[in-house]
Amino acid sequence: MHNLALALADAGHQISGSDDQILEPSRSRLKQAGLLPKDEGWHSERITKKLDCVILGMHARPSNPELIQAQELGVKIQSYPEFLYTATANDRRIVIGGSHGKTTITSMLLHAHKVINDPVNFMVGAQLNGFDRMVQLDPNVHTAVFEGDEYLSSPLDHRPKFFWYQAHFTLLTGIAWDHINVFPTEENYIEQFDYYLETLAPNAFVIWCKEDEHLATVVRRSKRKDLTFIPYHTPVTTPARDGQTILKWDDGTESITPLIGTHNMQNVAGARALAACTGIEEADFDQAMGSFTGAARRLELLQETESFTAFRDFAHAPSKLRATTGGVKDAFPNRHLTAVFELHTFSSLNKDFLPTYREALARADEQVVYYDPEVLAHKQLDALSPEFVAECFGPSDRLRIINSKSELQAYLDSQNKSNSVLLLMSSGWFGKVRPKWLD
Repeated sequence: MHNLALALADAGHQISGSDDQILEPSRSRLKQAGLLPKDEGWHSERITKKLDCVILGMHARPSNPELIQAQELGVKIQSYPEFLYTATANDRRIVIGGSHGKTTITSMLLHAHKVINDPVNFMVGAQLNGFDRMVQLDPNVHTAVFEGDEYLSSPLDHRPKFFWYQAHFTLLTGIAWDHINVFPTEENYIEQFDYYLETLAPNAFVIWCKEDEHLATVVRRSKRKDLTFIPYHTPVTTPARDGQTILKWDDGTESITPLIGTHNMQNVAGARALAACTGIEEADFDQAMGSFTGAARRLELLQETESFTAFRDFAHAPSKLRATTGGVKDAFPNRHLTAVFELHTFSSLNKDFLPTYREALARADEQVVYYDPEVLAHKQLDALSPEFVAECFGPSDRLRIINSKSELQAYLDSQNKSNSVLLLMSSGWFGKVRPKWLD
């Protein structure tokens, strides 16, 4: 939300906002832009008929006094994705969706546009190197690239966010059941992608990963005869010098990327196909990918020495855990891989969903699952026993369950940094536990 506020202020709009807690880096960035509220909390008197629009964040409750005031005054209220659509209604919209990889692919496309000096508006779910913020809405630019999330639009609008965008070009990476608190069954979750295809603009182009079985089913049963479906697949790769990877394309050409992991090679292939479809020459895209190092917290390098490498990744869904862990192991086959995963989302902490994580960390030589009982209590979820969590992730004699911050701190501080790789995976921050050797 603070990135959207910065983007709109930069475009010349008059912006105000509120929240019950404003943390860093949002606080400093808003203060620097002159947008930091004088007081935290909700102040209904600040909502007046002079406002053109109230943009509603996901964490505002229906009982929020400012929201109620806006409703009573008849002020226009829009969800974040509805506002993004309204701001780009007359523009060409490119949307990247799927259960995994969408932030990385969106970042790749934005990086390519930046390298070839072709400005686009955008919304992406991570901070990118070379970009000041995660949202850009320049009224003089008429192409928009959006990361398409299938989660709820707002507390008042329970449709998935990507239903709003009416994409002219879209990419779908794959479908793996997530958000059990919203989509109670796997079939219900998959159906959201059926509905998504129905929301696309007339004669839209759909780039899709043909290696994903659920996605193949959705494409096969689509009733839209005006859509053009363009499949892509993971390319053949070989290691290059200096830790880079050579990708071999179907037309016989090759390109180089500093990224690692099979899932990232698949992401490059998808982004390349989407870029070509939207007008970027493949040679230009390949050259741009040579300098793409990834988005924040997407297999982000934390520390590297001759014999030790540490990564942090946003992975939280079972499919992403398997892909990330397997990709890192493939990149470092002769090193001891320790994978540490935090149960943090509603889905990952749900007793009914946890069994879908079976053997998700199997490729790691040492497997650790961490969760905080206080987070379970805060989310009003049933308590979890270490034995049950181990059963869901097992079977493995290399699996360890940790449910205290002090134990996790001691474990990370004592990491063997000889011929080893540490992979930290979470959509949270491990309760702010940080290995001392990173300081």
